[in-house]
Amino acid sequence: MTQTYTESEQFYSDLYDTLFPILRSITGPGLRQSYDIFNQYMPLEISSIKTGTQIFDWQVPQEWHCSEAYLEAPDGTRVADMQRLNLEVVNYSEAVDKTLPLDELQNHLYSLPEQPTAIPYVTSYYKKRWGFCLSQQARDNLPEGNYRAVVKSEFVEGNLDIAQTILEGDSKQEVLLSSYLCHPSMANNELSGPLVLLGLYHRIRQWPKRRYTYRFALHPETIGSLGLLHLEHQHFAEHMVAGLVINCMGGAQEELIFKHSRNDTGLLDKLLYHLNGHDYAHRNIEFSPLSGSDERQYNAPGFQLPVCCVSRSFHDGYSQYHTSLDDKEYMGIKPLLDSIDKLEKIFLAFEQTASFENQFPYGEPQLGSRGLYPTLSFFSAERQKQVDELNQIKMLLNYSDGKYDTIDIANKMGIPVSEFKAALEKLEAQALLTMKEHRRR
Repeated sequence: MTQTYTESEQFYSDLYDTLFPILRSITGPGLRQSYDIFNQYMPLEISSIKTGTQIFDWQVPQEWHCSEAYLEAPDGTRVADMQRLNLEVVNYSEAVDKTLPLDELQNHLYSLPEQPTAIPYVTSYYKKRWGFCLSQQARDNLPEGNYRAVVKSEFVEGNLDIAQTILEGDSKQEVLLSSYLCHPSMANNELSGPLVLLGLYHRIRQWPKRRYTYRFALHPETIGSLGLLHLEHQHFAEHMVAGLVINCMGGAQEELIFKHSRNDTGLLDKLLYHLNGHDYAHRNIEFSPLSGSDERQYNAPGFQLPVCCVSRSFHDGYSQYHTSLDDKEYMGIKPLLDSIDKLEKIFLAFEQTASFENQFPYGEPQLGSRGLYPTLSFFSAERQKQVDELNQIKMLLNYSDGKYDTIDIANKMGIPVSEFKAALEKLEAQALLTMKEHRRR
């Protein structure tokens, strides 16, 4: 059932609290439960790819269903318990119920000596094993004796599930906005991305006009983006003009960091460079396949799609990453709302980023008859505004010849491309300019 969305700290805090304790993984009931919650606030269509399906060089694994996991000390106390914190079991652990001595158990324990109070996040998606995660502090204090290890799990034939929704625009040219939803009980490196994606969906949905079509996708990391490519790669090849993977959007850092696409020639790549210096405070870094998130799949040599990645903290790294210390206090709720603001501002500028064709290229079009030329020669602040807009109109008309896009023209004028909004709307309304399909280089 659809619930009411309200953009407020309280709404996002409550939604976070609902999502945080769910045992998510790359498949299975926790992932579907999380989709169901998001589906209450944005309409999601689920695509399912069956277990065993070959996805390029990967194969969809069996679903992991885990109902209980705990480790009992010799005195019967639980030193690890999934019910307390689901990071305490290795994600995708196979079933086990056995008693074993501490020295043998150590081969199945994971901790971080350099972060003695943190419980690490450990996965074993593609090799069967079992294990438990605990702080180094707790591990160092384990007494000798026999421990009981219990994991009640099973691997079943099922699906890889991918959730999407689309906001149609005037053009079939498409922008992909995605985030991953597979990590359990971590804040910044799990819930911040999907929560910001939800906010961005509602912002863009409320725009009175969309030049581009926007696709919003939620899926597990890596195998999910490969699954989406399996379903849509031909469509993306024909229609995608930009993409953005959204992750790690919380934390104390103020600026957004954009990792550019592999070829660094997409419209979003160009816009991000252009906006620096025009009251847009963000940092640009080069693409690298050595680290990162789903942008590595979209930018693989067989696809070379113009997909960037944005974060506040992921690209620089943070000590809480992939541990129990990545919590709500570290992430914060206000940074998520600030990230929504900043990303909407970027995409409002992106809406003015396009190539156009002058429909009356032989001489200057008659602007006066179309109400686009000032009729009174009187200087005032309002008059100056009209002159500025007229200058934009003249530049847009002259350079809309298929060789220049609006960023090129804005650079010639020394203004941000976002300032073209009013001029472009008037020129399009008078059928003086028509948008051309962007061709990737």
